[in-house]
Amino acid sequence: MIKRKSKREIELMHEAGKLLANVHKELETYIKPGISTMDIENFVEEYLKKHGATAEQKGYQGYEFATCASINDEICHGFPRTDNLEDGDIVTVDMVIRLNGGLADSAWTHPVGNISEEAKQLLDVTKTSLYKGIEKARVGNRIGDIGHAIQSYVEGEGYSVVRDFTGHGIGETIHEDPYIPHFGEAGKGARLKEGMVITIEPMVNIGGWESKMDTNNWTARTVDGSLSAQYEHTVAITADGPVILTDQDNL
Repeated sequence: MIKRKSKREIELMHEAGKLLANVHKELETYIKPGISTMDIENFVEEYLKKHGATAEQKGYQGYEFATCASINDEICHGFPRTDNLEDGDIVTVDMVIRLNGGLADSAWTHPVGNISEEAKQLLDVTKTSLYKGIEKARVGNRIGDIGHAIQSYVEGEGYSVVRDFTGHGIGETIHEDPYIPHFGEAGKGARLKEGMVITIEPMVNIGGWESKMDTNNWTARTVDGSLSAQYEHTVAITADGPVILTDQDNL
């Protein structure tokens, strides 16, 4: 069942989204060679505690951490660890936070020091694909319009879109209906209606789209070892168009 949110519920999610956007902005300067993803984990936990928020994914289905931190060929759900990040790495930090009852979800791929032109291009294409998907998140459109916009752009640039993980509805819990594939046919799928809140979170690979699971049964990585990036926003469907609840550009 797809749950539509009231204006008050969306306002609470927007407040959580603003705090989450601030966390990612802080990580822009925090992330550098020589720190570990466990350092990132501890930084985020302390930041959330200081601002009266909690990490919603900690304990979710047995997951132990406040963040997912996925490095280089890891697509998603990487565990924070104590190995130091190196110059040239890319790291995707994904988190869900709760603030005063509102949830927000956002992932961002951060460069570590000086990254290659190949990695820069991957990040640029992935981020652009996110906003192309958001542009289609309008009342009356269908879920397939979002995925088609992302897939056609990404593949046109010579990259691939991960199939095994999707966006989703969000509200009272982290994952709600509907699921939002980042590939597909325009004009297909459930119709988007005012009050829906969804995540759009394309995961894009330099090589093939196929993924494999690590032995921890959480972390997914590219089968061919190629780099993977992800950008994610929480988006409200409104009569006036999509509203990005985790927007970092208007803090």
